[in-house]
Amino acid sequence: MSTVNTVRKGPVEWIVLDRPDRLNALDKPTRRALLAALLGAEEAPEVRCVVLTGSGRAFCVGQDLAARHELDDAGTTVRDTYNPLVTVISTMDTPVVAAVNGLAVGAGMGLALVCDLVIAAEEASFACSFGKVGLVPDTGVSSVLVGALGHARAFDLAVTGRSLRATEAHGLGLVNAVVPTGDLEKEAQARADALAAGPATALALTKRIFRLAAHAPLAEVIAAEADAQGVAARSPEHAEGVAAFTEKRTPRFTTAH
Repeated sequence: MSTVNTVRKGPVEWIVLDRPDRLNALDKPTRRALLAALLGAEEAPEVRCVVLTGSGRAFCVGQDLAARHELDDAGTTVRDTYNPLVTVISTMDTPVVAAVNGLAVGAGMGLALVCDLVIAAEEASFACSFGKVGLVPDTGVSSVLVGALGHARAFDLAVTGRSLRATEAHGLGLVNAVVPTGDLEKEAQARADALAAGPATALALTKRIFRLAAHAPLAEVIAAEADAQGVAARSPEHAEGVAAFTEKRTPRFTTAH
């Protein structure tokens, strides 16, 4: 049975980590299946948004420590099977929404926080727990935490490995919204539907620029903004947006990513 399932809801692709008995821990087959699902969504023009979530009471608790042999050469494991997940989520033009339904620990925390939007259930929690097993943060956790919190607060979370409730993560700016657990799927779908109905070209370009802005100097960012604006202004979506504004109606964006 597959440990990663996909469900299409209109233009939104739900990708579900489905190892509830292992709290959706990531062994090598699961990482491969997740990468294949993400790449499949990226390559499907009819998919205009992706939602990543987990089954059961966890979003994902990171590396499956029962697969101990995968850490015999941990550097290769991270480079070959974790880094590609971060890369595809952060670079694919399609927006990715994390619907964090429960525990998001270690690499699971990383997978959630590298998404474009993070919606968390009230019962969800996040933990940078690598240090508790003598490891260092990976799967994008270092970049996201330092970028959002600065060195001191990020370092504190890493060395203590303490759990953040969803509301605290929201207060720190790591999460976009916290909703009642029973409303998580509906809220994530609504956010994804809104993104899917948006101007795909402009959203993709905005995602690229914002990812660049996290580390590039201002001169490089404003040059990228100018280039992207040139592309966006020539798109059918811009013409539709202007027409809708003039005609005082809701724009109908249909261009695929």
